[in-house]
Amino acid sequence: MAKTNPQDPIPVATAQPLDLLTNRQTIRRFRSEHVPQLAAERLIDAASRAPSAHNQQPWRFCLVSTAESKLALAQGMGHRLREDRERDGDDPAGIEADLQRSRLRITEAPLVVVVCMTTMEMDQYPDPLRTHAEHQMAVQSTAMAGQNLLLAAEAQGLGACWMCAPLFCPDTVRSALALPADWQPQGLVLVGYPAETGRDKLRKPRSSIVTYR
Repeated sequence: MAKTNPQDPIPVATAQPLDLLTNRQTIRRFRSEHVPQLAAERLIDAASRAPSAHNQQPWRFCLVSTAESKLALAQGMGHRLREDRERDGDDPAGIEADLQRSRLRITEAPLVVVVCMTTMEMDQYPDPLRTHAEHQMAVQSTAMAGQNLLLAAEAQGLGACWMCAPLFCPDTVRSALALPADWQPQGLVLVGYPAETGRDKLRKPRSSIVTYR
């Protein structure tokens, strides 16, 4: 049984998990050493323990660690980014800087986890309202798996960064990595041993995000 401090009603056994939650920060620069296979598998095992709608576990993961695959992914996403930014009429210098930054983040990360979802096993409905709700259930379930993955990285001394960019080019990501047709890319998690300390970004005060009834 967890012990309690008379001055603190929270059981001591919960302190470490709470520290994990509150101390995790985004890391974008990594040392060059690879992420061990066992550590990578632990990430997936932790992610797959997330709750999911109907317990359908709609998440899917692609572990990208070879230089060739990372480059193919970065080039494909970069090409799509350039097209979109040029269509928007953005400054060419700004486009190039954005492309370079994105390419380096992907190619220099020792491990890139592509977080995907599938709706193949989700419930089917004849009306658009419930169909949309079921799709959102899959999105929520996959997002929770992604958070588990980030926390599992923190627990193993790894740094991680979530990139939402695949939402803008899911077909490009799927094609670059030859993923199954029903895998819908949701994000990239860059993983490695930190080469920097994360920035403690300002959080909104509790009073601005919660209401009591």
